Amino acid sequence: MTLTIDQPSSHQPSSSAPPATRDWMALAAQVLAGHRLSEAEALSMLRSSDDELLELLSAAYRIRRRWFGKTVQLYFLMNAKSGLCPEDCHYCSQSKVSEAEIPKYNILSRDKLLDGARLAAERGSKTYCIVISARGPSESEMRAVETIVPEIKSRYDLEVCACLGLLNPDQAQRLAACGVNKVNHNLNTSPEHYEKICTTHTYQDRVDTLRAVRSAGLALCSGGIIGMGERDEDVVRMAFELRDLAVESIPLNFLIGIDGTPLAKTSDLTPRYCLKALAMFRFVNPQSELRIAGGREQHLGSLQPLGLYAANSVFIGDYLTTKGQAPEADYRMIEELGFEVTRQEEVPAGHS
Repeated sequence: MTLTIDQPSSHQPSSSAPPATRDWMALAAQVLAGHRLSEAEALSMLRSSDDELLELLSAAYRIRRRWFGKTVQLYFLMNAKSGLCPEDCHYCSQSKVSEAEIPKYNILSRDKLLDGARLAAERGSKTYCIVISARGPSESEMRAVETIVPEIKSRYDLEVCACLGLLNPDQAQRLAACGVNKVNHNLNTSPEHYEKICTTHTYQDRVDTLRAVRSAGLALCSGGIIGMGERDEDVVRMAFELRDLAVESIPLNFLIGIDGTPLAKTSDLTPRYCLKALAMFRFVNPQSELRIAGGREQHLGSLQPLGLYAANSVFIGDYLTTKGQAPEADYRMIEELGFEVTRQEEVPAGHS
């Protein structure tokens, strides 16, 4: 039986003609030889037929395997400050326009942040992510991060990723000085679609933060969310913007429609479309760590394992205000795929 995509209208091709079939493995070989994917090639992946899905994933895995082998890296999120945010990001349960019932608290105590780091280490995470809901960090929040990060790193063999909102160059330098390894600040979508999901800051504000982080010598962690009413072209544009910024770590989220948020009823993604998006991001950003982030349980469902043929990283445990899959299920999924958890950055470039 042949499956057909029942895609949301925002992701349907403008033409009713069926997409042309490509030799995805040949295209993967070109990428491995140094070819930089064009936007037209990337768009053709999102609009490819379901019949090609396994071939597309196989080709994406060839690229993934070159730089990451059969390894999977784990990340652990700590919601260090919940709610109380003045921004109006329409997807977020913590924004000022959200009516979602979530915990609201200021930055966690030293003991709670250390306990989170302990749990991250116990679960085999490579990276401990400290996240606060804010337009940007206050001075007291900056000092709290500067104090806790050295203690975390002295106690546990963890990298630390800070997600603190918009940053200026001085704040980015301070994070580098205290031992933060990377900063997360997602682009979230394309420049063209951004004003439809947030009005209290601009897409350029986010780019400026990433540039400040890069200037401070820190690695970039930046990705986005699929399923916010964007077009295929917006998904492709986001992938290319991340490539242009040379982002080392890309978390790809699939919208969790949280009741009480403006985008609660927006997303009707299919598992196949999500897998095509992961494959496209791998082709466009072949050497970047690609992480399957929020919404994987809901939108990939029983096809979750297939996502790791394109991606090489997952969050382990819960997200910011929503529950994730039980860690034991993730360990089992990784083992049954024949993959292994690693804390290394990458495998040698010659591995294939």
